[in-house]
Amino acid sequence: MASQNLPPVLTSPRTRALGLCALPVLALFAVAAFVPLPFTLESPGDTADTLGAYDGAQVLTITGTPLRQTSGQLRVVTVNATPPQQRNSLWDSLAAWGDPKRAVVPTEEVFPQSDPEKADQVTLEQMTQSQDSATLAALNYLHLSPEQVEVQIDLGQIGGPSGGQMLALGIIDKIAGDGRGGELTGGRNVAGTGTIDADGQVGQVGGIPLKTQAARRAGATVFLLPRSECAQGKVNTPDGLQLIPVDTLADSVAALQALNGGGAVPHC
Repeated sequence: MASQNLPPVLTSPRTRALGLCALPVLALFAVAAFVPLPFTLESPGDTADTLGAYDGAQVLTITGTPLRQTSGQLRVVTVNATPPQQRNSLWDSLAAWGDPKRAVVPTEEVFPQSDPEKADQVTLEQMTQSQDSATLAALNYLHLSPEQVEVQIDLGQIGGPSGGQMLALGIIDKIAGDGRGGELTGGRNVAGTGTIDADGQVGQVGGIPLKTQAARRAGATVFLLPRSECAQGKVNTPDGLQLIPVDTLADSVAALQALNGGGAVPHC
């Protein structure tokens, strides 16, 4: 028989026992490779210039007060996520885990609502609330009344609350610039992220390493982020992107003014 010609080490009882034990383990790995896992894969998403148009529509339409001609860009950044109904395999997750331009996140953290339609509804509701807060924060900063100035915001299907800071800065730039007769952007391509409330407080949002990638891909050279997320901002920061941490809308305006005037600028 063929087994009589094999080395004794391959035909010993111990070897056979190890082989039998390995079969279930190999079967387990084979199943795990294709069984969907409860993880969402994320990657850098779209950006939208709040001073211009997105998806064919003007992002900011402001009436009731004189407006300025603007230059430069103030970009909202996003993260792409696989939909909640999609379950990714072990191989998909391992490939994303080793890619600095992707992230693997528990699905329940990204989509607390298991129903995909409800998840979409919640993110759009968050964006609507973010838009309202951004408008109030900007008008409060400018000492303007929302009863006299109307702001309409159109970001298409972009959802979530993280565009608040950049929307508020866009409103300020269109109405008042840097407050000193110049551009708030200084003609730069500025991107950023952060929630905002009506009092101008900037809050953390998550996904910073992917958002910096999206910003740089869109040509941004400056990135505004919540101060509490500086550590995340320094993970795989793209070359040529300056991180500026802020706590409030006033901090953001002051930092851009300092950047334009050659003054000291906060850094992570």
